[in-house]
Amino acid sequence: MMLIELSPVASGVLPLAEFREHLRLGSGFADDNLQDSVLETCLRAALAAIEARIGKAVLKRRFSWTLTSWATGSVQSLPVAPVVALESVALENMDGAATLVDLNTLRLLPAVDRPKLVAKTGSLPFIPSNGQAILVFEAGFGDDWTEVPSDVAQACMMVAAKFYEDRDANESGSALPQSVMDLIGKYRPMRLGRA
Repeated sequence: MMLIELSPVASGVLPLAEFREHLRLGSGFADDNLQDSVLETCLRAALAAIEARIGKAVLKRRFSWTLTSWATGSVQSLPVAPVVALESVALENMDGAATLVDLNTLRLLPAVDRPKLVAKTGSLPFIPSNGQAILVFEAGFGDDWTEVPSDVAQACMMVAAKFYEDRDANESGSALPQSVMDLIGKYRPMRLGRA
């Protein structure tokens, strides 16, 4: 299985001004934007760290997910939440020839933790031997920072601040602070089964 981000978060969507305020950086100077590239790097790293822990896309974007078999014949959990739209499902044979699946035969169950792709009737389409299914979908809490849940947004700011403050340090610890874990705890997925 391989998950690829097709449309990375645009720089203009990242909350640089809010992050500057969170860090209490000075303002009103001619070089206010001098550290923007460092701030953006810290925010992107924090988003990646939080998303890896909660299994959710913080800001909305497109993904492609390739798999070689379904979890069950009629249900497949998706690797990222919250999924807001299923764009396409293609079945590719071992020679690389792809066939699009009629999306009217499938249903997306957009659960908060484990969104699922289910067959409306019968089973999910057959994946050819030595072939793969390629799903393209859009996932994320929202298009901009104001749509991100406040506890997730605060956790991102806290992690980004830690990355900013420790950017020259050679720390070996990779654990997120307990206060961040407390903020994101309710968003962490519960893994009970294979589907």
